[in-house]
Amino acid sequence: MCGITGFFNTQDAAENTRIALAMLKNRGKDGVGACGVDWVEHSDDIDSLSIPKSINIFGHTLHSMVNFVPQPIVHKGRLVANCEIYNWKELSSKYDIDAQNDSDLLIQLIEKHIEKRTDKQIADKIKIDTPSDISRIIDDTLREFIGVYSFAYWFDDKVYLARDIIGLKPMWYSTQSGLAFASEKKALDAVNYLNIKELNPREILCYDIKDDNITKYNREFFSITPEHEVPVETIRADVEKLLTDAISIRIPDEPFGILFSGGVDSTIIAYLCKQLGKQQSIDLNLDLDLDLKFTCYTVGLKGEVESPDVRYAKKVAGELGLPLIISEIGIDEVEEYLKTVVPLIEDTNVPKVGVGLTMYAACKAAAKDGIRVMFSGSGADELFAGYDRHKRSTDINRDCYADILKIYEKNTYRDDVVSMNNSIELRVPYLDKRLVEYGLKIPPQYKFEIKNENDNDNDNEVGSEHEPNQNKLILRMVGEHIGISREFTQRKKQAAQYGSRFDKAITKLAKKAGCSSKTEYLKRFYSQPNLKLGVLFSSGKDSNYALQIMHEQNYSIECLITIKSENPDSYMFHTPNINLARLQAEAMGFPLIEQVTKGEKEVELLDMKNAILRAKEEYGIEGVVTGALYSNYQRERIERVCDEIGLKVFSPLWHIDQETEMRELLKLGYEFIFSSIAAYGLDKSWVGRRIAEEDIDKLVRLNEKIGVNIAGEGGEFESFVLDAPMYKKRIEIRGYDVVELDEYTAKVVITDAGLVEKNIVLV
Repeated sequence: MCGITGFFNTQDAAENTRIALAMLKNRGKDGVGACGVDWVEHSDDIDSLSIPKSINIFGHTLHSMVNFVPQPIVHKGRLVANCEIYNWKELSSKYDIDAQNDSDLLIQLIEKHIEKRTDKQIADKIKIDTPSDISRIIDDTLREFIGVYSFAYWFDDKVYLARDIIGLKPMWYSTQSGLAFASEKKALDAVNYLNIKELNPREILCYDIKDDNITKYNREFFSITPEHEVPVETIRADVEKLLTDAISIRIPDEPFGILFSGGVDSTIIAYLCKQLGKQQSIDLNLDLDLDLKFTCYTVGLKGEVESPDVRYAKKVAGELGLPLIISEIGIDEVEEYLKTVVPLIEDTNVPKVGVGLTMYAACKAAAKDGIRVMFSGSGADELFAGYDRHKRSTDINRDCYADILKIYEKNTYRDDVVSMNNSIELRVPYLDKRLVEYGLKIPPQYKFEIKNENDNDNDNEVGSEHEPNQNKLILRMVGEHIGISREFTQRKKQAAQYGSRFDKAITKLAKKAGCSSKTEYLKRFYSQPNLKLGVLFSSGKDSNYALQIMHEQNYSIECLITIKSENPDSYMFHTPNINLARLQAEAMGFPLIEQVTKGEKEVELLDMKNAILRAKEEYGIEGVVTGALYSNYQRERIERVCDEIGLKVFSPLWHIDQETEMRELLKLGYEFIFSSIAAYGLDKSWVGRRIAEEDIDKLVRLNEKIGVNIAGEGGEFESFVLDAPMYKKRIEIRGYDVVELDEYTAKVVITDAGLVEKNIVLV
């Protein structure tokens, strides 16, 4: 747990470094350091740190967990690192390296491999391509590490940035003027850098100081194939061993804490810690309760009604003999915490804030007890299919893969900055790369078991806290095998913000403040938009609704991106009346980027990529919004393209209940028509007219009878929006033709349309 920063090819490098280190002071209070081309300085605090005038500087704030090794570390190159490499001693022994700690091992091992590779290339008379060769060496070196890290390595005239493959340790950078990087985005904001990006964990970035340019090296991620073809009991045993090893290797040589909700994820971690402590006592022949080196921390809202997490944590801890500290805070204290948490995570997304608030309160309580390491159950839901949306998934393992791939965008930065603000290092065993690699290949039937809602067997005898559709099945099996009762292993998942009742507190505070929404209330603490986004806009209901959701969550919509396919049967893109997307963009007041494609399968992705690149260059977007509901084909290709060009992807409708979506649209005031139909049960009478509540009733009946997708996700229909809450004017259709291809296939071709004031009532 440390803070790292650096500034290259800028006259303000020294002053920027000092400001950034001050912003990162909570990440490391044991020392501070900086280095340039031919100097290195270390000090106890920032005020006494000497930073000579230079245009290229590394900076570091130290949180010392193993020995005291000031950074930057200088050998042949220079290193600043924020890392927890749990197998560093084994690697030191394997490669005969005299390393003082994990960071020291990191730089020495990289340089040992560089020397070995360089000698071989010289001997073989192979041209040395420094950026790609050293990036590859770094990647190969990192494959051996068990742990998490982000670091910058300065070798000759190149600077390399890298982070662990899942992205638990943060890294932000900007190429606005030379290269600038830091552990936290706010450190670069403080020195007025723009276009700040989060480093993709699947990339190693190389900055050439002399040429002032960037190259990127792509790293291989995990796979979901082939699935494990072994009995479920073998899989259970494998998961149990991998998880036990992941916990064991992360246990520090000092008292530590566990973020504890009483849910299956944290309960398994705590109980395995207890068992490991007892086993260690037996192995060392000690008469000690080593399992008491840890304490579980649970938080909840203080009030007449005890929060579910507090209630369950007490019960679980009592029966399993786990040391527990409860911290209940009042609603006024919640507001005080929000003043810290919201700017800290730089986000006003309500669920993200709710979870961050829960974690912050627990870490704050632990910090008072001198705790410096906390275990978290984060990652279990993503890896083992723990979310409610997984029961509507058409491909659970693909969804788990996507969740793990993007977890760094959604959760890990929030968790890192919240814990680090309390000088606590967060350890996340469910995201151990060995467990992740194995877990992604577990057959989906062992992750999510669909049961009959009317099943009255004993599986659900513990009551309303349990669900007939059982998620995280293999993990619950592990819990039972290690001795946790079914009452606890079968507890239904409840998100942290609800289990703590902090979401209810935010709701009350927003109402008390006279705010129309929780997002509006949270913007009082952090008024900046979360990110700048472009919207892949098709003119249909889903892209319109996704746009609205992201706007309401305080994301800045910078532009719409419409792909106009010449192929009416495009695999990727909506085609009916796509030319009228420009009219909708005008109605909302957003600029529109249009890109024509011939619609050839896969080739059309290059056209989409070019359009997104235009949006990035012209409007500075940092992410892309999609209206994807269930199509893995579309979502995966969009995510792959955005991953290549360093943009985040938001799919706020992913796996939303289709009937819920359709009824919510009408409730919100959307007016839309079906612009085409292509399904048994539908006919030309459906196209060209506004969809009403009774139409949704008919679709529900068709779904029950013949399986028609209520939201058209099977291609049954496409839509065109006439009016929506984001529209300043509504669209009036003045002329259209209905083209009937057969009894169940028809489309409407809008020949004349325009914008009218919304207060005009048309008959």
